[in-house]
Amino acid sequence: MDKILIILIVFTAVCFLYNRIRAWRKPDSLIKKIFESRSTLFLGMFLAVFSLNLLIDPRSVIDTIVGAVLMIFALANGIFGFKAYKHYMNQAEPTNS
Repeated sequence: MDKILIILIVFTAVCFLYNRIRAWRKPDSLIKKIFESRSTLFLGMFLAVFSLNLLIDPRSVIDTIVGAVLMIFALANGIFGFKAYKHYMNQAEPTNS
């Protein structure tokens, strides 16, 4: 189980960096906002998997506390990132009027 979580941590970190760099290189536009919201979503996933790794096999009480705090931040980043991504993707879709 630990190896799967480590693979997921690395995967989400790479996806976060990829989207953050893509957003950084774009000029201000809707596409930049989409990449920023995706990077926020992947940051939430990264924090969730990292805190899950701490909470599954805690070594001390500090691991449990840090894992719980990171899980709260992960949920906040995930929710806000998903809402922003959905909002910007609706703007990007053409209307059929």
